[in-house]
Amino acid sequence: MADSDAVVTDTHALLFHAAGGRGLGPKAAAVFRAAEARRALVYVPVAVMWEVMLLARAGRVNLRRTSRGFFDDLFTNAAYQPLDLSREQVVAADELRFNRDPFDALIVAAAQALDLPLLTRDIEIERAGAVKVIW
Repeated sequence: MADSDAVVTDTHALLFHAAGGRGLGPKAAAVFRAAEARRALVYVPVAVMWEVMLLARAGRVNLRRTSRGFFDDLFTNAAYQPLDLSREQVVAADELRFNRDPFDALIVAAAQALDLPLLTRDIEIERAGAVKVIW
């Protein structure tokens, strides 16, 4: 397994994985392979779910099924767990100022809340140093 037995995923990492893994960094790909084999746990923040749904609604991604169906399928593997949004995460996200993307802030706050690394290639998140990044 790459760096951790449990991680939080960013939106693009989950979408790259769902599309067959193209575009994933080698460590991120190893984490997803471990999750598929049920040797790692990938938390999917509610903010990631909402962003995926908005991207699908706008036609920017093709999930090949409804958003509900996509997530229902994903969560049939117990290695993928939805992560609810808490009041503390919202406050922490508001205090993060590394960019203007509210989804990025909520996703980073989710990783901070669990004290887990984040699967992301987002350079702004990595530079902020608010969480450990795996890519």
